[in-house]
Amino acid sequence: MSGEASAPGASPRAPRPGTQKSSGSVTKKGDRGAKEKPATVLQPVGEEEPKNPEEYQCTGVLETDFAELCTRSGYTDFPKVVPRPRPHPTFVPSASMSEKPTLDDQRLSGSCSLNSVESKYVFFRPTIQVELEPEDKSVKEIYIRGWKVEERILGIFSKCLPPLSQLQAINLWKVGLTDKTLTTFIALLPLCASTLRKVSLEGNPLPEQSYHKLMALDSTISHLSLRNNDIDDNGAQLLGQALSTLHSCNRTLVSLNLGFNHIGDAGAGYIADGLRLNRALLWLSLAHNRIQDQGALKLAEVLRPFELTHTEVVERRRLLLEKGSQERSRLPSSSRHGDSKAERDKNPLMGVSSAALAEKPDKTSTTKTPKGLGKKKEKSGDPVKKEEKSGSGQSPTQGTPKKEDPAKAGKGKVTIPEQKPSKGKGPKTGNKEKRSFLMESEQLVAETSEMVNPLLEPVEHREGKVFMPGNKVLLHLNLMRNRITEVGLESFLATVQHQAQFSKSRSTARGPVGLLHLSLAKNCFSPQCPTYTMIQELMLPRDPISKAKPREEETMASST
Repeated sequence: MSGEASAPGASPRAPRPGTQKSSGSVTKKGDRGAKEKPATVLQPVGEEEPKNPEEYQCTGVLETDFAELCTRSGYTDFPKVVPRPRPHPTFVPSASMSEKPTLDDQRLSGSCSLNSVESKYVFFRPTIQVELEPEDKSVKEIYIRGWKVEERILGIFSKCLPPLSQLQAINLWKVGLTDKTLTTFIALLPLCASTLRKVSLEGNPLPEQSYHKLMALDSTISHLSLRNNDIDDNGAQLLGQALSTLHSCNRTLVSLNLGFNHIGDAGAGYIADGLRLNRALLWLSLAHNRIQDQGALKLAEVLRPFELTHTEVVERRRLLLEKGSQERSRLPSSSRHGDSKAERDKNPLMGVSSAALAEKPDKTSTTKTPKGLGKKKEKSGDPVKKEEKSGSGQSPTQGTPKKEDPAKAGKGKVTIPEQKPSKGKGPKTGNKEKRSFLMESEQLVAETSEMVNPLLEPVEHREGKVFMPGNKVLLHLNLMRNRITEVGLESFLATVQHQAQFSKSRSTARGPVGLLHLSLAKNCFSPQCPTYTMIQELMLPRDPISKAKPREEETMASST
C-alpha cells in the first residue's frame, strides 16, 4: 500500500520536472526530456553560440544579415531594420472637400487619430532606419536613435556593415555611447566601404570627450557632426589639436558641426589654433555655445594675416632647408634642359615655367624663390641666404614638387604674365556661377590633400616679424546664439574687409578666397548695430546662396 501510495504521489509530480518516474521506460523519457530542455534554454545563454556568427557569410542585405547574426549571438528580441520614414507632405484640401465635413469624415478622422497615436509608439520602438538608393535599393545611410548600442551590437555591425558597398553615412543619436564603445565604433569604420564619409554622433556625451579620435590622421571621415555632446573647453582643445598642430594636420575633414555644446572663449581659442595650419576644413559651426568676445577675436584673427610664433618660424625655417636639400639632390640626377624641352612640347605652361627657372633665375627669384633658390644652393650651398631669399620670395608652397606646378599655377604664380593662360581656365569652370560652388569646394579639398605644410605658404615680413596670409580655405562659419558683443563684431568686420579686398585682387584666379557665409545672428548686440550692418553688406555679394536667388527670380520672370 505504501508503494502504491507513493506511485500516485509521484506520478503527478513527474510531469512537472520531467525527471521522476518509477518504470525504466519512463526514466528514459525523462532523460529525453532533459536533453530536449537545454536546447531551448541555451539560446539566450549563448555559451557555445558565439562561434556561429563567425561562420555566417553575410549576403550584403542588412535586414537579413543583422537578424541572422543577432539570432546566432543569442538575442531573442532585437531591433528591426526598416526604411527611414519620410515626412508626410502638407495636405491642402480642395474647395470641394472643404465644403463637405460629413459625419463619416469625422469618424474617419477619429480612427486616423488613434492610428497616429499607435504609429507614434511604433516610431519610438528600437529600430535601425536605413536610407536606400532608389536604383538598386542598396543601403546608403543608417540612422539609429534612442536605444543603447552595446559592445555586442557593435560586434554584429562589424560583420554586417562592411558588405554594404554603397554605405555613405552613419547617424547615431542618443545611443548611450561610452569611451569604450566609441573606440570600438572607430575601429569598425575602416572595415566599411570607402564610400563612408559622414558620421554623426549627436546626444552622446562622453566623460573623457574622446571625440578627437574620429579625426585621426588616418581617418577618412569628411563630415562630422558632434552636436549636443556637452563638449567643453577641454574637449575643444583635443578637437583643435586634431585639426592641426605644428607637425600634423587633418587633410580629410571638410565639415565639422560643434553646435549646442559648452565651448567658451578658451575652447574657441583652441579651435582657432587648429585653424592656423589646417587647409582642409571648409565648414564649421560653433552655434549655440558660450563664446564671448575673446573667443570671437581669436577666431577672427586667424582668418586674416597673423603673426607666426617663434616656434612656427623655427619650424618654417627647418622645412625650407629640408626642401632646399631635396631640390639640390634632385638636380644632378636629371638633365634639366632636356626635360624642359620635352615638357615644353607637351605643355606650354610647363615649358615656360621650367625655361624661366633654368635660364632666368634672377628675374624669377622674387616670385619663385624655392626653385631659383635650389639652383643657387647648387653653387653656394649657403643655408642662411636661403632663408633671406625666402623672406622676399612669396611662394615657397607652390614650388615644392615640379609636377604639381601646372595644377597650382593659378594659385601661386600670380605675378608671372606667362601664367595667365592657366588662370584663364579658372573662370571657365564657373567661378562666377553660383551653382558651381560645391564643385569648387571639392576642388579645394583635392588641392589641400596634395598641398605641403602651410608654413611654406607665402609670407610677409613686417618690422622683423613674419606674417602668414591667414586661413582663406574656411568658407562657412556659424556663430549664431553665442555671447558676442560689438567688440567681437569689430574684429570680424576687419576680417571681412580684408578678405573682400583679397578676393578683388584675385578676381580672375582660382583658389581659396575666404568666407562666403558668416552667421553672427542672435548674439549680444542689436540687429541694427552699424558694425553688424556693414558685415552683412560686405558678405551679401559673397554669399553664393544670396547671389543665386536674384538669378533664379530673373529666370522665372523671363520664363513667364
